[in-house]
Amino acid sequence: MKTYALHLFLVLLFACLLCSCDDQQRQQPKTVSVILYSEYFDPNMITDFQMKTGYKLQLELYEAQEDMVGKLQAAGTSQYDVIIASDVVIQQMIKLGLIVPIDTNKIPNRVNVADQFKNPVYDPTNTYTVPYLWGTTGILYRDSSIDANHVSYDMLFNPRNTKGNFSLLEESRSMLSMALLSKGLNANSTDANDLNQAIDLLLQVKQDPHFLGFDGSVNGKDKVLSGMNWASIVFNGEAMAAIAEDSTLQFAIPTEGSFMWVDAMTLSSNAPNPKGAYAFMNYILDAKIGAQLAKSINYASPNKASLEIIDDSFKKNRVINPSREEINRMVFLRDPGEASTLFDNAWEIVKK
Repeated sequence: MKTYALHLFLVLLFACLLCSCDDQQRQQPKTVSVILYSEYFDPNMITDFQMKTGYKLQLELYEAQEDMVGKLQAAGTSQYDVIIASDVVIQQMIKLGLIVPIDTNKIPNRVNVADQFKNPVYDPTNTYTVPYLWGTTGILYRDSSIDANHVSYDMLFNPRNTKGNFSLLEESRSMLSMALLSKGLNANSTDANDLNQAIDLLLQVKQDPHFLGFDGSVNGKDKVLSGMNWASIVFNGEAMAAIAEDSTLQFAIPTEGSFMWVDAMTLSSNAPNPKGAYAFMNYILDAKIGAQLAKSINYASPNKASLEIIDDSFKKNRVINPSREEINRMVFLRDPGEASTLFDNAWEIVKK
């Protein structure tokens, strides 16, 4: 009888331990891992996301889209659920098998996406992406005597016009396209002769003693803020953050043109937590969350529901939301397709 009682006690104890382990596993929230540009998420939203979805949020940061794609190729995609990438690399990521189609039925807040951000060139059937934020690339500089409406690339590319130290953007496609624009050429040109002109120009710029190198947008912004740089090529959100700290700084879309871009949320091809990935995408596309995200990091929102609650001063800020005149001289960069090797080789020459 005692043996039976002991046996029963051990069985019950083991069952309790199993239940306890199961409870601990149920209580331990799963993680959603997201890779995105640095300073591209409101830290206050991390806890809010967990409270509203039950998932922990883990962020990994990168500075340049080429670095991100290279990292995914080398390390694989199984460590990420959501990959936030610029429009210009989406087609490349599809071809490389880094991302997979999204089940939009699992993202009910997708109805909030503004019409102009549906069926984009980089994803015409809305199969692989939902938009995150959009912005522009231009020049942040410290000189109130220069009208932002009349800034030329010559400010940096012509040593006779440079007034101090400057850095260019550590992104191959962006810088090569800016060099093309400054020469009066198509930013999306895949002509070898055009690219050679862009290479020659950037190699000449590197000879300027004021040139301090290529930087990520955040580092470029910080150098202008600190006074180390007179000017840097940066994204407009970083420019706005700098101007908020120092109102004497200015941001310009050069007269020769620049480009707008859309950063999109994509599903990693080997996402360990796809359910959590959809929860993150749906969270970002919520009207209030989309508005908070845009205002906290100074980028324009593709969320029509968010725009209805964002204040007019934010929407009328020309650094964040460019004027119609500025938009008219900007383009979207396109995937160069088979010509991507031309850009890769051109960048290798520039960076030597």
